[in-house]
Amino acid sequence: MARSAKKGPYVDEKLMKKVTALAHDDKTVIKTWARSSEIAPDMIGRIFGVHNGKDFIQVRVTEEMVGHRLGEFSPTKKFIRHGGKLAKEADRKAAQKK
Repeated sequence: MARSAKKGPYVDEKLMKKVTALAHDDKTVIKTWARSSEIAPDMIGRIFGVHNGKDFIQVRVTEEMVGHRLGEFSPTKKFIRHGGKLAKEADRKAAQKK
């Protein structure tokens, strides 16, 4: 369920302080744990280190990201691949071709 329009978008206060404190052309990484914070137009061009539970994943904010949450661009689960008999045979054939 979306946030009420009368409340406005949720942007973490500490995160917004960090963004406004830096000069616009400053390319330092802003580390944050505020995954639920929405991306505001003031954040365009910045680089954020969004915590995924283990590491900080660097996210460069573009115009298309405005309105989305920071956590959407920092996956918390690592997909390795689906296994099974068919996948093993395909890997074996690829290795033989090399």
